[in-house]
Amino acid sequence: MNRFKTMMLLAALTALFMALGYTLGGTGGAMIALLVAAGMNFFTYWNADKIVLRMHDAKEVDAASAPQLYGIVKGLATRAGLPMPRVYLVDSPHPNAFATGRNPENAAVAATTGLLAILTREEVAAVMAHELAHVKNRDTLIMTMTATIAGAISMLANFGLFFRGGDNRGNMLAMLLAVIVAPFAAMIVQLAISRTREYGADRAGAEIHGNPRHLASALAKLAAGAARVPNPVAARNPAAASLYIVPGLSRGDSLFSTHPATENRIAALEAMAGESGLHSPPPLVERPVGAATAVPRSRRGSSALDPLRRN
Repeated sequence: MNRFKTMMLLAALTALFMALGYTLGGTGGAMIALLVAAGMNFFTYWNADKIVLRMHDAKEVDAASAPQLYGIVKGLATRAGLPMPRVYLVDSPHPNAFATGRNPENAAVAATTGLLAILTREEVAAVMAHELAHVKNRDTLIMTMTATIAGAISMLANFGLFFRGGDNRGNMLAMLLAVIVAPFAAMIVQLAISRTREYGADRAGAEIHGNPRHLASALAKLAAGAARVPNPVAARNPAAASLYIVPGLSRGDSLFSTHPATENRIAALEAMAGESGLHSPPPLVERPVGAATAVPRSRRGSSALDPLRRN
């Protein structure tokens, strides 16, 4: 079903791209748009992870360069029954994380240094579990591809501002479709993908981690931090905002936000904790993980992370 939804969403974006091409260039424009969309889909399928990681200037780390983060991801991947993904650090004060890759065998997860600076080890593990849930649910490919195509539609629409046809293609109705309707529709499709899948990744990530309240506390910290610290990547490429665990730009639960409201996600996680019998708050671990700092074993948190203790 997830694969079917992916194909339908990509088909919808491709149709929008073709409609915009037709508006700007008639039948020839539609055919060119179809060829461009097909080429983009093919290229993005094989290079989704590289596109996103290069966009963020992410650096790959291993057990030697970032033992805490790498060990957390390794333990969680084992628990989730996933192949070990590549692990990346993004040198940015903006606190956020994302996952990318066309399938679990070619996945990568990344966290910013800003995230590691403000979260405890338990909270970092909860965030990484959320990102691994995206990998397990095969969300990463469709999220990256829709962000790419939606961005292309917006760029083509901007080109339409300067288009002047000689056969009534440059009339006001066509310009309205090219400049407003098509990119708006593409944005709605992109936002719908991101918003619905965040709830699914929250639940699946909490199940992988073992304690929904750690993800809830992490989301609260990340949302507050992301609101204070600018995200230059999302500012340059707004279509990338849907990739992050918390909004890269907008906030709230409005039609135009890339994510559900953080308070709604936290409420859902609290309800999940209640359903699982976790009625008391989780133990607090005050010291943030940091990019490569060591946390004493006595302060590594509750039994929810027992499989990670050896890391």
